[in-house]
Amino acid sequence: MLKAGHSCKLTVSRLSEYGVYLADDEGNEVLLPNRYVSLADRTGDEKEVFLYHDSEDRLVATTETPLLHAGEAGYLEAIDKTAHGAFLDWGLHGKDLFLPNRNQQGGILVGRRYIVYLYEDNITGRCVATCKLKSFVNNDLITVKPRQQVQLLVASESPIGYRVIIDNRHWGMLYRNQLFRPIAIGDRLTGYVRRITEDNRIDVSLQQEGYAQVQASAGQLLRLLHENGGHMALNDDSTPEEIARRTGMSKKVFKRSLGMLLKNGSVTMDGNGIQFRK
Repeated sequence: MLKAGHSCKLTVSRLSEYGVYLADDEGNEVLLPNRYVSLADRTGDEKEVFLYHDSEDRLVATTETPLLHAGEAGYLEAIDKTAHGAFLDWGLHGKDLFLPNRNQQGGILVGRRYIVYLYEDNITGRCVATCKLKSFVNNDLITVKPRQQVQLLVASESPIGYRVIIDNRHWGMLYRNQLFRPIAIGDRLTGYVRRITEDNRIDVSLQQEGYAQVQASAGQLLRLLHENGGHMALNDDSTPEEIARRTGMSKKVFKRSLGMLLKNGSVTMDGNGIQFRK
């Protein structure tokens, strides 16, 4: 079944003056307009496309990649307003994402960005955005577990840290005292579940814990050395602030990672800093 808001791989079924028609395994067809058609396209070719409704409510395909798919949260810019709602930059040529008035919170200003969730309207089948996330993002039934790698979207900031959306499904907290590099609302990050409390609050971190964290940070340190010509003016006496600025690590993690690299002979260290072993 062809559904708006999703990417899929379809087969060119026939050519027309308006573009090419693509079909799924059940024979359902959708038009890929001429704008996205190559002269090399032939019947039987497979194409990866995204589906959405055009201004005339017809389901069409595009080879462009949108900023959001159905079932995802993101940080989009409002680019227009009407009496019925706002329109957001979705990353598709000539097609903006509708944010109805009923789905807004506190009003929308053109030129500002907002955390929204994209869903498929169950009546019209069209893709719609909402700022009201409770029905889509909640911690009622937790689907992640401690130490699991997850994808994070930074949604808001508070004195203690940042509230994040985990895997487009849950709310989590990234504490400020565990950050060693700057982040901002709208950033997409890879993180790790630190703990899940009895009342279903989820704490996350940008670093793995234990031995896995040291391994990952040691690899990061090697990459930084490579990017800096094989030498970095850091050592055990460097300040936590300088280490965090240069590496994005706490001093504790930096020392443990450096110790691993020194032990396995990957690097050496002297008064001038760290360098690859010659």
